[in-house]
Amino acid sequence: MKKTLITIGILSSISKTALANPACIVCTVAIGTSLSIARKLGVNDNIIAIWLGAILALLGYWTILLFEKKKWNFIARDYILLLLSFSMIGAIYIKDLKYTPEVILKILYIDKFLFSAIIGWIIYVISQKLYQYMKVKNGGHAHFPFEKVVIPVLMLIITSIYFTYLKF
Repeated sequence: MKKTLITIGILSSISKTALANPACIVCTVAIGTSLSIARKLGVNDNIIAIWLGAILALLGYWTILLFEKKKWNFIARDYILLLLSFSMIGAIYIKDLKYTPEVILKILYIDKFLFSAIIGWIIYVISQKLYQYMKVKNGGHAHFPFEKVVIPVLMLIITSIYFTYLKF
C-alpha cells in the first residue's frame, strides 16, 4: 500500500496547473452515468476503472479551478488536490470491491481495478497536456471544434480497446 501511495504521489506530479476548463458538467455526468450502466451490462470492471480514473482526474482539475477562483492558495495546492481527487477511488473499494492485489505486467503487485484507474487518470492528464501543447503550436486555437473533448475521449477509447484484448 505504501508503494501505491508513493506511485500515486509521483504520478500526481505530472500535472502542475490547470490550464483550461477541462470539460463540461454535462459530459462528466453522462460519462459517470454510463459507467454504472456499463457495469450493469457486464462490461469488465477494468475498462470501467480506466474511465473512472479519468473522471477523478477531471474532478481534481475542477477543484483546482475552484480554488483559483476563490484565491485559496497554499503550498503544493495543485498536487494535493489532484492526489485527493484520485484517492476517492477508495470509496469504491469500501462499497463495491474487495482489494485483491495481483502481479501485473510481471513488475507490479497491485489490484487490477486500481491499476486501470491509475492508467485512466494518467491518460486524462496526458491528453490535457497534449491538447494544450497542440493549441499553443496552432497559435492558441484548436485545430477543430471540440478538440479538447475529442483528444481525451479518443485516447481513453484506444486504451479501453487495448485493455479489452490485453490479458494481464
